[in-house]
Amino acid sequence: MSRYHKKLNPDLLTFLWSVIASIFSLGGLCGALIGGSMAIRLGRKGALLMNNIIAILGSILMGISFPTGMFELLIIGRFLIGINSGIGICVQPLYLGEVAPKHLRGGMAMGSSIFLTGGILTGQIIGLRELLGGETYWPLLLSSSCFPAFAQLVFLPWFPESPRYLLIDRGDELSCVKALKRFHGSLQYQMEMEDIQRECFALNGEKSKKPWQLFTDRGVRWQLITVIVMTMGQQLSGINAGLLIDCVGRRFLIVGGYLLMTLWSIVLTFSLTYQELHSWVPYVSMTSIFAFILSFGLGPGGITNTLTAELFIQSSRPAAYMIGGAISWISFFTIGMLFPFIVNGLKQYCFLVFLVECAVVAAFIFVVIPETKNKSFLEIKKEFHKLNFGRNTKEKETELYERRQLHDEF
Repeated sequence: MSRYHKKLNPDLLTFLWSVIASIFSLGGLCGALIGGSMAIRLGRKGALLMNNIIAILGSILMGISFPTGMFELLIIGRFLIGINSGIGICVQPLYLGEVAPKHLRGGMAMGSSIFLTGGILTGQIIGLRELLGGETYWPLLLSSSCFPAFAQLVFLPWFPESPRYLLIDRGDELSCVKALKRFHGSLQYQMEMEDIQRECFALNGEKSKKPWQLFTDRGVRWQLITVIVMTMGQQLSGINAGLLIDCVGRRFLIVGGYLLMTLWSIVLTFSLTYQELHSWVPYVSMTSIFAFILSFGLGPGGITNTLTAELFIQSSRPAAYMIGGAISWISFFTIGMLFPFIVNGLKQYCFLVFLVECAVVAAFIFVVIPETKNKSFLEIKKEFHKLNFGRNTKEKETELYERRQLHDEF
């Protein structure tokens, strides 16, 4: 109004509000598409450091949008924060998955999902109208996302680069050894070094692949299908229980999580149907919703990122994260658009959609995915070789393939 000296059209206001809200998802999709390339060119740590610059710039633009009266800065800032989120969700679990030892890989990779959920909770709390969500302080609220970026710029340079990236992608064995000693100690790094050398020789100089190359590579066919199915099934958020993942195995947790979600979907459907008949039924509905989200957190919530790192070897891993990230943002946007119509059409039976989805995904994971706990990346790839090339592969083809991938275990 101060710029054009007239009242804003309600339809235009709604459009601008929708753009400001949804531009974040578009930025996330763009960030996911460029995150893998940044991880290859700049390194895992370098990509994360550069990503903080994007976050700080986006925070500044959103913070000054109100004092300057330029709503365009708010849109651009939201888009940049979306790019920051897309890159972070792609590169951060990639870095954690590569630096972690086998017996801790699941818990460390799941840590990113745990703190992601904690960050969302923190944002919701400080975004209350009684705190920073009111008319006076909302520019400060949007600018607050620069603080984690500044913290990472200060602390992350003290951490080593991914040893696997240093040896396999850059061929810098000396820096790889130094990084492994920092992570594992001078007396216990040899085993990890041997594991990285096996993978390096198995790749035989193969360069990092592009996302479209994975779709034509028969050797990663079922790994790619698995990532797509799991990512599309991961559309709700919950409290992640990371302590169990290295105790009982990935497949057990994720299948169990989806089965529990299926069970609670049935309970929730019945409780929503009969809640007007009994006064205690609404409490069952509320309990079922919490149990549904908790079941998601126990299994699918954080294990998807872990398995993406484990199912692919070094040359395919960044591209796999790019594909998974793009599928995740597209599915998130699609479900956000369709779910209101599902609710209007199915009413209290809307959770039947999730029931079918959870049952199908659980069955797929139980049948297709082998257990990956305490296995090296090459051992996991060898498990998928049976699915990708068939169990009746000719002996000669199998021998040549194993020599190429494992190089006789060096």
